[in-house]
Amino acid sequence: MSLPDGVSAPDGAARVAVPASARLVLATHNRGKLAELRAILAEQPGLDLPDDAVVSAADLATQEPVEDGATFAENALIKARALAAATGLPALADDSGLAVDVLGGAPGIFSARWAGRHGDDAANLELLLAQLADVRPEHRAAGFVCAAALVTPDGTETVREGALRGTLLTAPRGESGFGYDPVLRPDGEERSCAELDPAEKNAISHRGQAFRAIAPAVAAALAR
Repeated sequence: MSLPDGVSAPDGAARVAVPASARLVLATHNRGKLAELRAILAEQPGLDLPDDAVVSAADLATQEPVEDGATFAENALIKARALAAATGLPALADDSGLAVDVLGGAPGIFSARWAGRHGDDAANLELLLAQLADVRPEHRAAGFVCAAALVTPDGTETVREGALRGTLLTAPRGESGFGYDPVLRPDGEERSCAELDPAEKNAISHRGQAFRAIAPAVAAALAR
């Protein structure tokens, strides 16, 4: 599929070929996130998409842009814009992290590299818990935040957000999930996010909320 008139790939980004069946691309290399989006879109009235209509950035081997935005929404838009330009398809991206009240919303967009090395979950958790070691339970409020961005090849942009509020534990609990899941206990729960099964977590998660909020805009874009 070629790029539409007036749409160009970002500087340094190669244009990619996409399958003829593809109608939407998701900026992820996580197969679970792709499955979650497909399930949410299946809930949209009047939208009947085969699974192969929604593909991932990993499926297309696209280049990843530099995420240098100052907010979750800005970083999600950076990723979605790059994918829409490179593929000529409507593109959906998300960016998320943990916001701790007593830290003024940090780690925020730096959640994945809070300890200095991107994706080192154990080090990130250890540093965060050390920083909050003397903070009383009533001041340990925090939440996961997610911004989802849809960009279509004609330049239309839509952003929706979701949040999962809770309290930070003093030690990790649970074996499921990833990132900061073991230390956030959602409001109304006795278990950490890492102690919830995937279906329970997806039903209340910040990402699930953001994807569900933006799903009508996705459905409208695909119906054009």
